[in-house]
Amino acid sequence: MKITDVEAIVLRQPALDGAIADGSQDDLVIRVHTDEGITGIGEVDSAPEAVQALIQAPGSHAIANSLHDLLVGEDPRDVERLWQKMYRGLIYIGRRGIALHALSGIDIALWDIKGKAEGKPIYELLGGARRDRVRAYASMLMPDTPEETAERVGALCNDGFTAVKLGWGPLGQDVQHDIRLATAAKEAAGSCDILIDAGLGYGSDAKRAIGVARELEQLGIFWLEEPFEPDEYEAYAELADAVEIRVAAGEQDTTVWGFRELIERGHVDLVQPDVTRCGGITELLRIAELARGRGVETVPHAWKSGIIKAASLHCNAVLPDALFQEYCVADTPINQTLTQERLPVEADGTILVPTGPGLGVTLDEEVLERFRVG
Repeated sequence: MKITDVEAIVLRQPALDGAIADGSQDDLVIRVHTDEGITGIGEVDSAPEAVQALIQAPGSHAIANSLHDLLVGEDPRDVERLWQKMYRGLIYIGRRGIALHALSGIDIALWDIKGKAEGKPIYELLGGARRDRVRAYASMLMPDTPEETAERVGALCNDGFTAVKLGWGPLGQDVQHDIRLATAAKEAAGSCDILIDAGLGYGSDAKRAIGVARELEQLGIFWLEEPFEPDEYEAYAELADAVEIRVAAGEQDTTVWGFRELIERGHVDLVQPDVTRCGGITELLRIAELARGRGVETVPHAWKSGIIKAASLHCNAVLPDALFQEYCVADTPINQTLTQERLPVEADGTILVPTGPGLGVTLDEEVLERFRVG
């Protein structure tokens, strides 16, 4: 089997709100084609046109390559070797950022091809499932008011979720308002867990974040996510060493080397590699192994469509210590309809791991064409 083409397809809904942190308004879908008619799909949660250019542009020299040209003619089933080939081929362009984002989407598509070729779900290729379902947390943007927060949290818990995460929105602008919003969420949640994503809201101000974190501890909030901007390792360490609440971070980070820095210098309790950014399925599992060896938990970040949900579920299926599946509930057509399989929350608050070959999800071609740019 040989790769014949690598497509990078930009999707965008007609009306895009650039002021909110909702990456499900647009997308970059990867399709890797083969000479045996098997096509693998992947996804990248990044700046779509920038990643598309990186995949499709012609190469310059031995370590500034076109990902398309690096892969055409290769056997897609040799996933780990192709990961190394892509990484080395992009060294001059960038060992982090969009270079790794592009690699991630392709890596997912290669695992999808391998699973389809062998007639097995990806988790079987990764050593076999430890579980067939994963506890889900509903993931949404933080509303502006306590009243709306309570209403949304109550509705999600009534829908069957046993945990809800609220993030970004107004968080970080007013500490007291942050506490009011978290309090409203917790009071409306009943027995559901509440997770707070500060959306980088405290910059590098550890003392401010420590004050908030101690209030969240008293409320019983499950974790405080991304209080600081990436690379503010000293602030992360000061916060994590001062409070009992879990400090989580990492959706912006890539590669096992980047996460080693976050863990060793930032002292975080929980890392959140995004399978469409961190280096794909291949690298997410390496990151989780590193974290586990240092006593740090791993919960994959997953905010986009059914593709990232499925890829993250396969990873969670094989992790020894899987804790949560992030489940984006944004009311956007890309999140809700891009894949034919909806992966609904079950009555017990879990999501079933797909069992079909490869990722186990299928693109809705009509939706793909409707939102395709160009």
